[in-house]
Amino acid sequence: MKPSDFDNFSTMMLLLAEYYGATMPKGKLGIYWEGLQDLDLLAVRQALSAHVQNPDNGQFLPRVADIRKMLGGTTQDAALVAWSKVDGAMRCVGPYQSVVFEDALIHRVLADIGGWIHLSKFDENEWPFKAKEFETRYRGFAVRGDRPEYPPVMIGLAENENKSDGRPSPEPVLIGDRGKCLAVMANGSSKPTLQISGLSQGERFLVDQRSAGSSEKGV
Repeated sequence: MKPSDFDNFSTMMLLLAEYYGATMPKGKLGIYWEGLQDLDLLAVRQALSAHVQNPDNGQFLPRVADIRKMLGGTTQDAALVAWSKVDGAMRCVGPYQSVVFEDALIHRVLADIGGWIHLSKFDENEWPFKAKEFETRYRGFAVRGDRPEYPPVMIGLAENENKSDGRPSPEPVLIGDRGKCLAVMANGSSKPTLQISGLSQGERFLVDQRSAGSSEKGV
């Protein structure tokens, strides 16, 4: 949702709370907004409508997790769907071409397990274990509701070789909805997901001073 959707969202949530005989103070409304802001307003409206009509738990005011579950199922469901896209892309497109998925979290998880090229090195016997690793990592991010930084493109063999030779790279293959893939590319980061750095002289001095102070106290 965009900031301009907040008024419509607020009205919708206030009416929902009134329907359930509950209150919706500003603080509580803010929690719903923060928890659902990455979703489309129409999708949230449809999820709320589905919840109200749900005979199992529709008698209770839904929480953020209930609304997200109505939209995307469980984190296990989402992880399985995400892996199916990765598996299909590897089999249909292969590791030679760079790819962009419509789900930014797929990029982050793939980066964490070594990248697109690295994933292609595993054979059919090892594939189920990589699937399990991918799904576990994906669920970890999804459960926490993290929106971590991710690479905008999953680099393939052709682009990797062209970069090393200074040649232009082919355009990546978009996997899924074109608009969503372009948004993933636009919002990605070129920074490595694992930040590695050393201590500056000033930081080293502070560490040494603290260590010396601790040693003196111990004496």
